[in-house]
Amino acid sequence: MVFCPWSLLCGPFPVIKALLRPVLLVGLGLAIARAAGPAFPFAEATIDDLQARMAAGTLTARELTAAYLRRIAEVDQAGPKLKAVLEVNPDALAIAEKLDAERKAGTVRGPLHGIPILIKDNIATADGMETTAGSLALVGARPLHDAPLVARLRDAGAVILGKANLSEWANFRGSGSISGWSARGGQTLNPYALDRNPSGSSTGSAVAVAANLCVAAIGTETVGSIVSPASQNGVVGVKPTVGLVSRTGIIPIAATFDTAGPMTRTVRDAAIVLGALAGADPRDPATQGRPAELPVDFAAALRPGALKGARIGVLHGPFDFRPSLEGVLAAALEKLRAAGAVTIEAGEFPGLAATSGARIEVMLYEMKDGLNAYLATLGPGAAMKSLADLVRFNETHAEQELPLFGQQHFTRAQAKGPLTETAYLDARAKCLRLMRTEGIDALMDRHRLDALIAITNAPAGLPDPVFGGLSTAGGSAAPAAVAGYPSVTVPAAQMSGLPVGLSFFGRAWSEARLLALAADFEARTPARRVPKFLPSAVLR
Repeated sequence: MVFCPWSLLCGPFPVIKALLRPVLLVGLGLAIARAAGPAFPFAEATIDDLQARMAAGTLTARELTAAYLRRIAEVDQAGPKLKAVLEVNPDALAIAEKLDAERKAGTVRGPLHGIPILIKDNIATADGMETTAGSLALVGARPLHDAPLVARLRDAGAVILGKANLSEWANFRGSGSISGWSARGGQTLNPYALDRNPSGSSTGSAVAVAANLCVAAIGTETVGSIVSPASQNGVVGVKPTVGLVSRTGIIPIAATFDTAGPMTRTVRDAAIVLGALAGADPRDPATQGRPAELPVDFAAALRPGALKGARIGVLHGPFDFRPSLEGVLAAALEKLRAAGAVTIEAGEFPGLAATSGARIEVMLYEMKDGLNAYLATLGPGAAMKSLADLVRFNETHAEQELPLFGQQHFTRAQAKGPLTETAYLDARAKCLRLMRTEGIDALMDRHRLDALIAITNAPAGLPDPVFGGLSTAGGSAAPAAVAGYPSVTVPAAQMSGLPVGLSFFGRAWSEARLLALAADFEARTPARRVPKFLPSAVLR
């Protein structure tokens, strides 16, 4: 049986919870104190900071990589044991040494040269690491090739530091899925309050960036899996337009919605990493739709004063937020107006509730099709050949794989037919019509907007023993996600020490504009705080 720390702290056992919670929290506090030690020398360092040090000869990529590996050992594997990192790359130091030799010889590949980056464990790497989506079923099934986005990072000079934990199968194996839990990696903890929901599915990527376990990380999103954990862990997350970044080599859920994107501590760092990730891929037809005139240097698009004169549409729902979050939104609007932006009340997003069933239908159909196609790329040595094989594996290994929640999504997906069925085609068309044509595009046209904004997520909640590890306090990810359009979340506030993000989203391929607006907001609203690994939130 896999132990979940939340089952005692927050489970449906009131007497046991009352007795054990103080003891467990004191124990966590002692572990945190032991982990404190000397200050981490690269805490909150940006890509520009680190490049300046390496250019000056006061820092090498090997020294930097070794420091992050020690940090992972001290904080993730020991200390508070965040469990954000599934494994470190055994070749990381050797890669860093090679990049140092290149720099010494006069070759610097770009701003990511020597920068340690973590990769979510549903993104293929053809190296000494696993690619498993957190599942024991794929242990040993090594991909034959790097995902193109990984190859682009390597070509840009990044040091692939390791694989980040995630909500198993990107939070789409069964109802009541526990955010941040995988059979392979256990439960990732929220670094701001260890008993709070860290959100998912790119949980480990967000937590690692927040806790300074890496410079940047790569997450993936279907509906909210980048922006939600980024918001609840106090970092920047970018969910690009579907097609800006290749999805080849990413273990899929739904081709209509899936994408990968950067998670960083600053908007500028996110823009730098996104520039390295973006590119056409002949194996991913979505990348062929990228406009020829689209900027390739997203960092160059960032400029002071971007908010001046910008028309920003403000969305209040229907996102299931509690009224207390209106104060966070009101404070953000004051900052926007002070920067010269024009804010327009856009009310509630039209048609959102009507897509709920349709988007699940799309995900179920496309998961079966996509997983079967992905598993076929693993070669004859891989034991899992189909979604049906995965269902049987989970049943056979239920004690390890199914102790906390089931695989209802897997079994429902397995029952679906081909992508030529009318039920699928109608559901997909409904999603795109309501979220694109009659949704984001219509609002942008009606109000002549540069962007839409909404609170990204409520602060991290306590895990729910009935509904699993997912926050039930609302989120605004669905419009951009279901449309396949870009969104950027940036820290906006803290409530009782728990981060709250603000999302900027808009039309397809508008990443450069959204990043510029988000960077200007970030400069005027320095809301990011370094997490202290507190046992619980300080309520007030």
